[in-house]
Amino acid sequence: MKKIMKPYEHFVANILRAAGTARTDPGAVTGLVQDALKNAGLMPGASTPPPPNNGTGFVDLNAAPAWARKAAPPQPDPVPDSVPEAGAGAMPDALPASMAALAARFKAFQAGHAARPRAARDTSAEPGQFLQGSFSNAAGARNYRLYVPARATAGPRPLVVMLHGCTQDADDFAAGTMMNALAEEHGCLVLYPEQPKSANANACWNWFEAGHQGSGQGEPAILAGMTREVLREHGGDAERVFVAGLSAGGAMAAILGAAYPELYAAVGVHSGLAVGSAHDLMSALNAMKGARAAKQHGGVGRLPAIVFHGDSDATVHASNGEAVLRQFTGGATLRSTEERGRDAGGRSHTRTVLHDGGGRAVAEHWVLHGGGHAWSGGSTAGSYAEAAGPNASAEMLRFFLAQGR
Repeated sequence: MKKIMKPYEHFVANILRAAGTARTDPGAVTGLVQDALKNAGLMPGASTPPPPNNGTGFVDLNAAPAWARKAAPPQPDPVPDSVPEAGAGAMPDALPASMAALAARFKAFQAGHAARPRAARDTSAEPGQFLQGSFSNAAGARNYRLYVPARATAGPRPLVVMLHGCTQDADDFAAGTMMNALAEEHGCLVLYPEQPKSANANACWNWFEAGHQGSGQGEPAILAGMTREVLREHGGDAERVFVAGLSAGGAMAAILGAAYPELYAAVGVHSGLAVGSAHDLMSALNAMKGARAAKQHGGVGRLPAIVFHGDSDATVHASNGEAVLRQFTGGATLRSTEERGRDAGGRSHTRTVLHDGGGRAVAEHWVLHGGGHAWSGGSTAGSYAEAAGPNASAEMLRFFLAQGR
């Protein structure tokens, strides 16, 4: 009786075939890896136009940020004897390390995305309007949700742009972060742009491609244009515009802050990566596991930044949070203070605050001890959020509203 292969076993088989081809036809490997990713559902199909790549290569291999929701095993499992495409036997020693990493991460991805129960969402603290909209410009088009508080305001409202992580959407991210309830309390607009699967198979923002890492092009241009349109149409305060995100969304939030400092007054990065951490698939994988975060990335200019990262994050190594902080403080000499705390549930954290010469807090770094790859102090009504730990939404909003031009 022939054994039915699991999805990751199909994936490993295809990667093995690519490895064998590498010995005789290195030029064909890219196409085979792309086909393996396509068949695994980790990249758009051939009918989907690829995003601009500015000649960097590997443009379609854009699912990397979502691959490791749990700690990947040190080595991939042996390939079953029943794998027809690759032949019998275990994973050969000659398999390139990068391909072994792909196989291991895909298996972890499959395990980490099993259905799990969600808490019911309580919207009683969100009496405002949760509008649907879309925006398009020369760089492309995206849908969004926008929370408009019910409470009256005496002037233009602050605007917080919230960028979801991989496999999430706007509703999911709003539920997990509970930012709408805080926005109602403080009279803020909250914009949730949404990444379609046509742009990335796992709805990740394409933070690791050169075509999406600067101003005037790709996703940053779409998101900045959307931000400006919402400001005009909904009475937003152009002096109090902030951007935050989780994981791939955190990495894109950092890019937006660096590319458009005249638009965004501060940035919040939760479990994300520094600007320029990666430029293709393999460098993205390396960045996520912390191989590049220890290096000093180029400064992006001084911009107030608040960073959250769990020190047990198995998806994006915690050293990436330190790299983000270094980028946005610009290497300046700042006075720092450190405090340790513990929430009601027992989760401890270390908060480091950096002050400028006038005593104003211009950066904060929250290390969540024992924290994984999830929004701290959030609601399990959304994915990749946990109730334990300090309330990242409340702390980010507090930090944002204390900033001024």
